Amino acid sequence: MRRVAILGSTGSIGRQALDVIAAEPDLFRVSALAANTRVEQLAEQANRFRPAVVSIGDEALLERLERLLAYQPRLLVHGAAGLNDAALHSDADLVLAATDGMSALRAVAAGVERGMQIALANKELLVGAGAYLCAAARRSGAQIVPVDSEHSALFQCLLGERVEDVASLVITASGGPFRDATLEQLRSVTPQAALAHPVWAMGAKNSIDSATLMNKGLEVIEASRLFGFAPAQIEVVVHRQSIVHGFVIYKDGSVKAQLAAPDMRLPIAFALAYPRRPATAIGLQKTRAAIGLEGQAATLSFEPVDETRFPALGLAYRALQRSGTYPAVLSGANEEAGRAFLSGQIKFTEICALVERALDAHAPNADGLEEIEAADRWSRTFTRDLIGATSRN
Repeated sequence: MRRVAILGSTGSIGRQALDVIAAEPDLFRVSALAANTRVEQLAEQANRFRPAVVSIGDEALLERLERLLAYQPRLLVHGAAGLNDAALHSDADLVLAATDGMSALRAVAAGVERGMQIALANKELLVGAGAYLCAAARRSGAQIVPVDSEHSALFQCLLGERVEDVASLVITASGGPFRDATLEQLRSVTPQAALAHPVWAMGAKNSIDSATLMNKGLEVIEASRLFGFAPAQIEVVVHRQSIVHGFVIYKDGSVKAQLAAPDMRLPIAFALAYPRRPATAIGLQKTRAAIGLEGQAATLSFEPVDETRFPALGLAYRALQRSGTYPAVLSGANEEAGRAFLSGQIKFTEICALVERALDAHAPNADGLEEIEAADRWSRTFTRDLIGATSRN
């Protein structure tokens, strides 16, 4: 029985993780749940799974949460300290980091330093603090298992192989909702259209990142941090079917790919159970159909990314090559710009323009925890100031 603490339980990944856990009661037990402001949903989850620790982001919601709970958890906590309690003081064997932004950085870092197993779904943590977290994991013996479908695929393709035999890692992209749009059309797209992903059901932030293809840029940085490869060894291709989630090309010309139905519950289950593979009837049936084993032919196609229409990928490579605190700036600026687009303050094509201005203005620093947090705060403030100036003009 593996005890799981979920940081970000009311988000898309957190909810799907609870689906996986509910389907495998002999394998998993929830030891902690932490959410930001969705107090009713958190209370509903807690009443169902009865974790020892329940944490809400806003202290003002604590009393309301307590009234909604049908039992008394061992710890009812809030804020950054609450995330830390959920990770470290709930008797968890594994921490699933599924929050947005950098809010869980200290809690996840503490879990890594303690040598815990971390199922990492939070792009921002790996992008902004990946070098720090992976170095800490090597020192402590902590196991970081990626939850993103692309990095889960690469992780699986690299198992049992020698790093020196790898020529390149290839990350696949669905292309998002605007993969066939012209540059002129991109200038007038709406938030509603950007949220309508053709394949995946995701939260708003990840949906916007997929629309700009910034998600692939962030994934390039994540892959470099997780697996130790140089930027030049990591490629991105558009794969509209979202069946091949990643592949590794070896120096002898061989290719190992991981194929599965586009369902986030599969990589979540892999990360939670690793090194086991839990038998999931839903996953098996969906994948057999997706790859053409149930009577309907399957097509796999691959094409290059058009960086003229989708400049986010180039910005991410630039941040990775500059290293230091540049990836944290990229991540923070992108999140603020995406939020401004969703609220109607800026155009879709201005998202990457704002990120580029933040990268150009940044004075880099070492990538310790305090410097990473400071760079994240600076990039958000800088970008919000630019957005305010744009809105006034």
